[in-house]
Amino acid sequence: MGNTVSCCVSPSGSPKLPRQADRLEDYQINTDLSDDTGPYLQHISDRELPDDLALESNPSDHARASTIFLSKSQTDVRDKRKSNHINHVSPGPLSKKYSSCSTIFIDDSTVSQPNLKSTIKCVTLAIYYHIKNRDSDRSLDIFDEKKHPLSREQVPDDYSRTDPEHKLIYRFVRTLFSAAQLTAECAIVTLVYLERLLTYAELDICPCNWKRIVLGAILLASKVWDDQAVWNVDYCQILKDITVEDMNEMERHFLELLQFNINVPASVYAKYYFDLRSLADDNNLSFPLEPLSNERAQKLEAISRLCEDKYKDLSRAAMRRSFSADNLVGIRKSNAVLS
Repeated sequence: MGNTVSCCVSPSGSPKLPRQADRLEDYQINTDLSDDTGPYLQHISDRELPDDLALESNPSDHARASTIFLSKSQTDVRDKRKSNHINHVSPGPLSKKYSSCSTIFIDDSTVSQPNLKSTIKCVTLAIYYHIKNRDSDRSLDIFDEKKHPLSREQVPDDYSRTDPEHKLIYRFVRTLFSAAQLTAECAIVTLVYLERLLTYAELDICPCNWKRIVLGAILLASKVWDDQAVWNVDYCQILKDITVEDMNEMERHFLELLQFNINVPASVYAKYYFDLRSLADDNNLSFPLEPLSNERAQKLEAISRLCEDKYKDLSRAAMRRSFSADNLVGIRKSNAVLS
């Protein structure tokens, strides 16, 4: 009974229910720095957010979280549909192609090989909705176009108050992708990095910083995704008035704000691809459909036959492995006994 941790002393002194203060004190003792062990490195699991908070705030990291651009576009989509319904606006002639008995249309844009032009249109439309429906104007000096201009042309005084049109954003991104010969997959990864930056750094993409944020995301995505990455000096040849030092500094700040998290899981990539398809459908941006030609049909038939042969070979191998003592005893058939 003289034990100080006996449950008879106080309820909070029970050894089965340690007090929060004691656990905090033990944690502080265990994590103190010492000269022998060197600097304390926090484990990655200690830096991860709780699941509920992570799913809500990091859509670029979790496949189950909804993308930011799709939620920001829903307000305009609902208003447009409501206006068309009230004003009895006809949707116009159907621009979508449908297959018939004589002609079959196929969509060449897949999650592994998206259509470049359509993907860039959808990505720039997502950026447009980010700017238009932003919550505030939070920014950093490194992305401010007034302090770090991309060209020698004078930046207008009202540059921070005028939202860019979708066509302007598309021309800017399309120029970079055409000159650097980037792929459609790189455009999707660019959007992932952009939303990750806005989430991690708590920033808003606005008229004063959208060009430099998009440029930084493209720069990073091209280096991570493409095997033959475009160097910073190559972008300086595309944007002739920007210096290599400025590009290097912007890239370093971008990586630091991302906390050097450049990983894009396959599930996240697929989610962004299909959400971009949904965005295209909501805004009447159809992916191109091409008629099925004889040559393409023969290729599809050859691929189908090859896959079928592989499946048969795997089935035979699985069947052989299922027999016990396959090489010793053959398969015997016995007559059925009818009683």
